[in-house]
Amino acid sequence: MRPSPLFALPLFLATFATGAGAASWKEQQIAAAEKSESILRQVEKVRGLLAQYQIMRAAYVADEARAFRLIFGQYLSWHQSYLGLHEDAMQSFSIQQGSDKQDAPSPLEGDAWRSEPAADTIARLANGQRAVFFNEAHNAAITRSLTVEMLPKLRQLGYTHFAAETLYETDTELARRGYPNDASGFYTQEPVYAEMVRTALKLGFTVVAYEAASEAVGDAREKEQARNLYNRVFKDNADARVVVNAGYAHIVESGKYLGGASMAQHFRKIARIDPLTVEQTMLIPHTEASQDHPYYRALLASASPKTPVAFVDGDGKPWSLRAGQYDVSVALPPYTHENGRQTWLSLGGARRAYTVDGEICRSVMPCLIEARYIGEGDDAIPADRIVFGLQDSSLTGSERKFRTVDQLRTDLYLRPGRYRVRASGADNQIVNTQNITVGTNPQR
Repeated sequence: MRPSPLFALPLFLATFATGAGAASWKEQQIAAAEKSESILRQVEKVRGLLAQYQIMRAAYVADEARAFRLIFGQYLSWHQSYLGLHEDAMQSFSIQQGSDKQDAPSPLEGDAWRSEPAADTIARLANGQRAVFFNEAHNAAITRSLTVEMLPKLRQLGYTHFAAETLYETDTELARRGYPNDASGFYTQEPVYAEMVRTALKLGFTVVAYEAASEAVGDAREKEQARNLYNRVFKDNADARVVVNAGYAHIVESGKYLGGASMAQHFRKIARIDPLTVEQTMLIPHTEASQDHPYYRALLASASPKTPVAFVDGDGKPWSLRAGQYDVSVALPPYTHENGRQTWLSLGGARRAYTVDGEICRSVMPCLIEARYIGEGDDAIPADRIVFGLQDSSLTGSERKFRTVDQLRTDLYLRPGRYRVRASGADNQIVNTQNITVGTNPQR
C-alpha cells in the first residue's frame, strides 16, 4: 500500500494549524494533499525511477506554495532517497527537532552518563527481550544504517523474525527469491531499506509484512498493524522473537498518537509483550544545523562519534530523550563526505567504496547507475544507486546546467562480492552493463 499524503495531515495540522488562520491553513494542506495525489497518479504511469523523479522535481519547482511543498516535498524526498540523492532528500523534507517540554535533561548535565557505541548498548538491552522496535525517518536513509548493522547481532541473540513497515503481504515469493523487488513494498525501493530486508533473509530471519491491508488511517491503522504483527509472529509461535522497523512515532510507548494509540502501544496490549524501543530520528544531522535538536551538536562535541552512540549510566541504564516514550535514544554521527557520497553508506564498515566515473554512461545524461548482486535478477532492488548529470530544474534558460558537470566521478557503496553494474538513461534504455568485483579494501 502506497502511503497517501492524507496519512501525514493529522501530524502536520497538529503542528502548524494553531491560532489565527488555522482553518485556512488546514484547507490549504488538504488541497495540497489532493494535488500531490493527482501528480503521483500521473507519475506512477511513467516507467523508470529517473523519469518519474524528473516529473516530480519539475512539479515541485513550479509550485512555491508552502502547503504544497510541505506535503509534496515529502514524496519528492522519498524518490530522491531511492536514487541515492540523500542530501537532496533531506533538503526537500526535514522535520525540525526543537526542544520540547517532554525532553529529559541532556546526558551532559552532571556526570551520570557516558557515551558508548549504540550497537553495544542495544545488543545488551535486547538480550532476553522478545521484541525490539527500531524507528526511522522515511526520507533519511541514514536512520536505517544502524538497524542493518544490528541484524547479525540480534540473530545471534536468538531473534527469529524481522518485520518492516509497508512491506506488501502480496509478495509471497520474497523468501524464496531472497531479495526485494518493486512488488515487495513501498520504502523497499530505497537501496538501504532493500539491503535491510535482503540481509534479514540471508541471516535466516523469517521476514513478515505487518502493514495494514485496509484503507484504515490513524488509530485504526495502528491497531491493524499491531494485530498483524502479533498474528504473523507470535500467535502460533510462543518462542518467536521479532525485530521491527517502523516509522517515527509508530513505536512510541505512551501518550496519544494520531488521536489514539501507536502501533507499539496496541501491540503491547494485544501480545502482552513490552518491546525494547530504539528512537533514532530525533538526534540526527540535518542539512541545516538550525534544524538539529538543541542537544545534538553538544553531544557530538562531547562524544566525537564516527558511529551511532547511546548514553548509559554506571549501571548500564540507557538515556532516553523522551523517558517513558522510548527506552533508548541514539545519536547518529554527523555527515562526512568522500568523493561526493555520504560515508555512513558503508553501513558500519560492511560496505566498501567503489569508484565509477561518467564514462560508463557513454555520454547519455542524465544517467542512472545501479549495482545488483550477481545471482539476483534484473528485477532486484539494487544494492546501491547513483545518478550522473542530473539537471538542476530550478535553473532556466542559459543558466540551466548539469549538477555534476565538473564531477562525473563518485562512489558506489557495496559489500565485498560480485556485481552487475547497469547504466541507463531517463528513457529507461540501458546504455552500458559491466560486471565488477568489490574486494575487502576501498577501491578509488
